[in-house]
Amino acid sequence: MALKNVTLPELGENAGDKAKVSFWYVEPGERIAAGDNLVQMLTDKATFDVPCPEGGIIKEQKAGEGVEVHVGDVICTLETGH
Repeated sequence: MALKNVTLPELGENAGDKAKVSFWYVEPGERIAAGDNLVQMLTDKATFDVPCPEGGIIKEQKAGEGVEVHVGDVICTLETGH
């Protein structure tokens, strides 16, 4: 089992470089599959979902609801290899 940091991906050409956490689809301790929605993010121009890059168990959310994060910031830790 390995821990993997999940970061906020690029938001697109016109979206800027930061977004605010709207809500988490999964809580720490819950299992998630690759491609499932992990968190909903808000920018000034759009609302979008961040998919989980690979399956595993959410170990820790690094940004709570309402917190602003920048592209490349760690948003959660995922335990993989289950």
